[in-house]
Amino acid sequence: MNSRVPRRTSLLLARLARALDRQLPAAIAGDDKGVHHARVASRRLREAVPVLATGLPGHHGAKARRKIRRLTCALGTVRELDVTLSILDELAHSETSFRTAVEDVRTYVVAERDGRRTEMLHRLERVDAAKLGRRLASVSAALKEAVDEPWRKALSARLLTRGRRLGAAIDAAGHLYDPERLHAVRVAAKKLRYGLELAADSGTRQAAPLVRQIKKAQDMLGRLHDLQVLLTHVAAVQAAPHPGRTHHREALDLLAHHVEEQCRHLHGRYVASAPRLRLLPATIRKSVVPQLAYPSRRGRSVKMVRMTLKKTPKPAGSIPPRAASGGR
Repeated sequence: MNSRVPRRTSLLLARLARALDRQLPAAIAGDDKGVHHARVASRRLREAVPVLATGLPGHHGAKARRKIRRLTCALGTVRELDVTLSILDELAHSETSFRTAVEDVRTYVVAERDGRRTEMLHRLERVDAAKLGRRLASVSAALKEAVDEPWRKALSARLLTRGRRLGAAIDAAGHLYDPERLHAVRVAAKKLRYGLELAADSGTRQAAPLVRQIKKAQDMLGRLHDLQVLLTHVAAVQAAPHPGRTHHREALDLLAHHVEEQCRHLHGRYVASAPRLRLLPATIRKSVVPQLAYPSRRGRSVKMVRMTLKKTPKPAGSIPPRAASGGR
């Protein structure tokens, strides 16, 4: 029995649970950074729980996962509008030609955010954080007692599936500027990244460089998506009546044009990076999945044995290693 790895996964799960517990109070208080960090922590837990709980007896992983999902959904109602307000603040400081339009859109978004924050608090109240903590603790306890490591196979399968989905999304998006298809690439990349982070945190060293690579692409696509969301709010304000305020309409048109240009620029950067991003599924299959199947310590031993066998000439009449071990 290799008790070190199950112990490491137990500590990993406990760390992720503590991160969520730390960020929730700030999120409930309305702090935008608290909402963001709490949502990320909940997503990482949603990735870790079903994988690490695979094949473990006597735990409440499925129930914990449902509660975590409720948290993620509740926090998401506000997070997107927080990002929109942040972009509007950037535009207000960098541009003067459409500052009145920025203020008009900001007023609209703030009203939307206030309504969604009320909804978020109502949904968070229905999540029993103490009960969630106990269910996560049951999974952690089961990990400590585990003899086998079925989570490795589960994570490998998940990474392969998500890699294929990312490749399919990239192929579907092509070179055209299609917000919905680009959003599908972003979502697929995000889900794959959380799986790779779990692999890296559990000791798979080959996953860490891929996390950094996919995060760059995800940040770029995330910014593109955030600007596209801003455009929907600009369009909503444009559709509202502005009697006798022609200059406001002109400013809104300038703002929309400016945001659209930024979207086109980011799309060009994505198209240039897509071929490298498309190689990720094959890299995961060749480097990450084998290391998950054979942990680093064991993998080094296998590699050393192979190198030794290559360098050592076989004496005449020697028995091949597989035959000597009964073909195991």
